[in-house]
Amino acid sequence: MFSRVVDVDARERIRDAAIARFGREGFGAGLRAIALDAQVSAALVIHHYGSKDALRAACDAHVHATIRRAKSEAMRDESPAQVIGQLATIEQYAPVFAYMVRSLMDGGPAAAQFVDGLVEDAESYLAAGVAAGTVRPSRDPHGRARALVASSVGTLLMTQLDAAAGRAVAPTDRPGEAIVAMAEATVLPGLELYTYGLFTDSSYLDAYLEGHP
Repeated sequence: MFSRVVDVDARERIRDAAIARFGREGFGAGLRAIALDAQVSAALVIHHYGSKDALRAACDAHVHATIRRAKSEAMRDESPAQVIGQLATIEQYAPVFAYMVRSLMDGGPAAAQFVDGLVEDAESYLAAGVAAGTVRPSRDPHGRARALVASSVGTLLMTQLDAAAGRAVAPTDRPGEAIVAMAEATVLPGLELYTYGLFTDSSYLDAYLEGHP
C-alpha cells in the first residue's frame, strides 16, 4: 500500500514538474530536465508515462481538470465574495497559466486540441452556472463557450505580446507576476462586460434572429 502511494506521488510530481518546465521553456524541454525537477530518474518518467507525448497529454488533462474544477466551483458552489476573495491567491495557478500560454504559442494540432478541450470545459462550467442560476441560458451553449474561450485565448496571447513589446511581464518568464498583473488589468472590465453586456438594447440580436430563424 505504501509503495503504491509513493508511486502515485512520484507520478504527480513528474506531471507537475513537466507543466512548470514546459511553461518556462516550451515543449522542446527534455525528459532528463523534467526528471531532475521532479527529483526522480529519467527511467521513472518513462516507466510512468512511456513517452514525452504521453506526458504532455497528461499535463493537458490536468490543466483542463484544474480549470474546469475551479470554474465550476465558482459558478455553482461559491458566493461572489468568495470568488473575488480568491484573486488574492491567484498565483497558485501560475504554472497552469504559463503552460496555457506556451501551448497556444506552440501552435499546431496539439494546440488546436488543447483549445478544443478548453471549449469543452467551458461548456461544462457554464452549464453548471445555468443550473445554479448564476449564468443566463444560451440559444447556442457551444457557440457561447467557444466565444468565451476565444476571448480568454486572446487575453493570454495579448499578455505575451505586451511582454514582447516591453509593456508587461512575460507569462513564460515570471508567471506569478504575470498572472497577477493580468488579473488586475482584466477582471473589472471583464466582469462589467459579462454583467451588463455591451449594447444598450437588443436591436442587433433581434436583426440577426430575424434573418436566421
